[in-house]
Order: sequence, then structure tokens, then C-alpha cells
Amino acid sequence: MATKKNIKPIKKEAKLKTFNCVIVGTGGQGLITLLEILAEAAVESGLDVKTSELHGLSQRGGSVEVHIKFGKKVFSPLVEAKKADLIVGLEMQECLKAAYFAGPQTQYLINKTEVMIPGKPLPAEDEIIGNLKKFTKKIEVINADEICKQELGSAAVSGVYLLCLAAFKNLIPLSPDAMLAAIKSSVAPRHLELNIKTWELAQKNSQE
Repeated sequence: MATKKNIKPIKKEAKLKTFNCVIVGTGGQGLITLLEILAEAAVESGLDVKTSELHGLSQRGGSVEVHIKFGKKVFSPLVEAKKADLIVGLEMQECLKAAYFAGPQTQYLINKTEVMIPGKPLPAEDEIIGNLKKFTKKIEVINADEICKQELGSAAVSGVYLLCLAAFKNLIPLSPDAMLAAIKSSVAPRHLELNIKTWELAQKNSQE
């Protein structure tokens, strides 16, 4: 397991600003695990962390929204309107609900997948992205489910893949080493090998 001395420290200037992140998706996509990984990575980096689970519905398919803020000193766990630095969407329709937190500075990192809502047609990807562009132009859509399924044999780690990719792409002020250490300390032993391979896949794809 990586130790704190092996983790590259966050840049000093980044510590002066609180980083605001919202993760949205549906029940069964592992948002709470992602929240734990991010929080642990921030703690490993010597930062103050606050988290909140706003809509953690237990049923599969229900909306889930979690917040995390970290920095030199954080006083509230909730991201304010238009203040998100990063919104990670594990399901495209849920990203529309998170637009309340998006401003011109907000980076969207979106998993290209949609979950059917009973009685409602699935909106087209172009329609979703078009609506999100009313709030921010910084939008990246990645077919994480398909990438993880093809390369790792499981789409269940698509959220971890996106978080690691965010670290490698400098979309989040946490080092990839801190993310790896957090994965090792947060993920159940039976799933650890797959999650480490997910980190390695994100590293490879971030360089392409």
C-alpha cells in the first residue's frame, strides 16, 4: 500500500482555494464508494474535507447526489449554486439535475450512458449536452462503461475510472498517487485488484 511519503503533495496555490465537486448518478452505481475514495485521497494529501450525501436513495435506479469539498479549511459540505469546479456524471440525464451547481468555470466529466425512466423516452445525447452548454462549455463525455467493460471485463468500475482520469488530466487537484492510495485503503479486498487495474487503465488512456 502506498504511504503518505510516496504521495505527491498538492500544489500550494491549489490548497488556498476550496475545491467543490458534485457526483451524480443512480442507485447501484457506487457513488458512496467514489465519495469515500475522493475523501480519503484528499485526507492523504493533507487537506480538510467535508462530504454530504443529499439524495442517497437505496433503490437501484433512484437518483443519487453526493458533494465533496476539500481545501486548506472547509466549513460546509454543500456545494453552492454555480460554484462547482467539477461535476462527475455517471448517468447523462442526472447531469441535467446537477446543472444548478454549474457555472462557466465548471468542468463536466460525463459517463456516456442513460438509464431508462419508466414512462419517459430517453433524451438524445445532443439534447442533453445542448442544455448543459447553457451553463458551461467545459464538457467531456467518455464512454466509461464500454471502455471498462472491454478492457477490464466490468462496467462496475466506470466511476472509479472517471475519478482516476480526472486526476491524471488535472481536472481535480489530487495527485494520481493519492487516488491510488485511497483506492487501496477504501476498496474491499475482493475488489481491490480490479480497481487498481482501473487506475492503471486511466493512466494509460490519459496519455493517449
